Amino acid sequence: MNILGISAFYHDSAAALVRDGEIFAAAQEERFTRKKHDFRFPHNAIQYCLKEAKLKPAELDFVVFYDKPFLKFERILETYLQYAPVGIQSFIKAMPLWVKQKLWMKSMLQEELHGYEGKILFPEHHQSHAASAFYPSPFKEAAIITTDGVGEWTTTSIGFGKDNNISILKELHFPHSLGLLYSAFTYFTGFKVNSGEYKIMGLAPYGEPKYVQTILDNLMDLKEDGSFKLNMKYFNFAAGLTMTNRRFNKLFGLRPRKKETLLSQNEMDLARSVQEVTEIAMLRMAKHAQKLTGAKYLCLAGGVALNCVSNGKILRENLFDDIWIQPAAGDAGGALGAALAVWYDYLKNKRTADNKSDKQKGSYLGPEFNNDYILDFLQKNKLPFKKLNDNEIFEKAAKLLTEENVVGWFQGKMEFGPRALGSRSIIGDARSPAMQKKMNLKIKFRESFRPFAPSVLNEEVSNYFEIDRGSPYMLLVTDVKKKIRREMTEKEEKLFGIEKLNIVRSKIPAITHIDYSARLQTVHKDTNPKYWKMIKAFQNLTSCPVIVNTSFNVRGEPIVCKPIDAYKCFMRTEMDFLMLGNYLLDKNEQPKFVDNIDWQEEFELD
Repeated sequence: MNILGISAFYHDSAAALVRDGEIFAAAQEERFTRKKHDFRFPHNAIQYCLKEAKLKPAELDFVVFYDKPFLKFERILETYLQYAPVGIQSFIKAMPLWVKQKLWMKSMLQEELHGYEGKILFPEHHQSHAASAFYPSPFKEAAIITTDGVGEWTTTSIGFGKDNNISILKELHFPHSLGLLYSAFTYFTGFKVNSGEYKIMGLAPYGEPKYVQTILDNLMDLKEDGSFKLNMKYFNFAAGLTMTNRRFNKLFGLRPRKKETLLSQNEMDLARSVQEVTEIAMLRMAKHAQKLTGAKYLCLAGGVALNCVSNGKILRENLFDDIWIQPAAGDAGGALGAALAVWYDYLKNKRTADNKSDKQKGSYLGPEFNNDYILDFLQKNKLPFKKLNDNEIFEKAAKLLTEENVVGWFQGKMEFGPRALGSRSIIGDARSPAMQKKMNLKIKFRESFRPFAPSVLNEEVSNYFEIDRGSPYMLLVTDVKKKIRREMTEKEEKLFGIEKLNIVRSKIPAITHIDYSARLQTVHKDTNPKYWKMIKAFQNLTSCPVIVNTSFNVRGEPIVCKPIDAYKCFMRTEMDFLMLGNYLLDKNEQPKFVDNIDWQEEFELD
């Protein structure tokens, strides 16, 4: 049985195919269109899933959309009526897309999936999130927390999953949203909403939590069980075109930072404060979820579940024996959750779990390009390369890293979700004090304060980090082990804000954030053997099983999908080498790069 799940029209459109309960394929539309956070209908992602499964639309058994458009439309209309005549500009801007597309979702799906005549189902948004969190998890039963900006009406839910059933026990409704509170500070500090929230998380350690009480006293009424109400007199997102208003400005004695202007200590303090409030709220929710359900395990999904600092704190509280977070926790993962909800909730199929291994397949669920395809691309475009055998690619990549080269690593199936997990990654030597600065400024073209993540062999993780379990999806922040830290001098301790940036803090300085933390990825031999072997080869040369891993893209672009995307990114940056499958490309040997030439590459999706 084949079930196609689809998410679209808000941000991060995606498609996922579930076959007989197995996650078969999944991808975000942005990877194909090269438009970051592409919200449009996922034509290409759907075609990829069908192609991977060798299916025509008529052969699908169910098609499922990840939320209920009419219920969402009801919420939007009621909200605009409540605030009228305020918000008329926002209303006029929003309505055309609803009238032309969103309200006709069933007709659109039938038209796009020409030949499909089966059922089209519409679970609720947070039901899709909950299904994406629990059903792929390793747990037989677990508490479930979903929290994001907003679905139809729900912004946060607490549920309980057992075997093949999920029950939603409690909900918070719009406009009271932890995700929208965080986005309001994202907007106010000059970053892009629905895109720059992770920058706030990275910026937070540079600041002081001086506004925490201001937020709790004025912006939100946070209860002990994690429920809350926002004081909407300070916000404009319900019916306006901005997230905050003049009262918000007055409360903090500041104006919203203009994009691309210099960051001040104010932005750092705001980031630290909203991050701490988020951690307080999530921890209270987790405690309440444990109390409600009595569960030993916790599953998380929704955009706020990508806040890996908060996730790490929940784990360290030992409220649960373990937690599992959906790697594509945002709207993209809703496509997968919707398909799984049909298989388990709607069709009542049996589910097996062993409390050990998840069903996410490492989240390597996207397109793969074999060596024949890559060779054809290189030869057609007359690009110089060196072919390596299977063992040579690991040894050569490891050697290049020891020489402080930055290497593009393009292997196997593309990752599903916002994190590069060793298939579409840019890698470097974590021991290098210069690597963070080099990667940020010369490769990623992004803000210098942004930290990089370590990839570490799973069997070595507890020797370098304060954690004794795997973190395969880069969704937990933990501390670097004290024994490999470098103590700060008295002078260094007195540094403030961004001055703290370039100080060596450990034996792996390129991935050690200024608070000695790291956003961790453990690499497992069974889910990504090539990446594991390469890091093992690096360890054999250096005695260090940790490298830098950042997503294979530049600022403002999605992670690369195809070889041509990887080559363009390679040539637009000061990356030194590119490993495309078994083919090594040296930057110094490449012809002059012209971006608008007629590239020769075949990739038929239909």
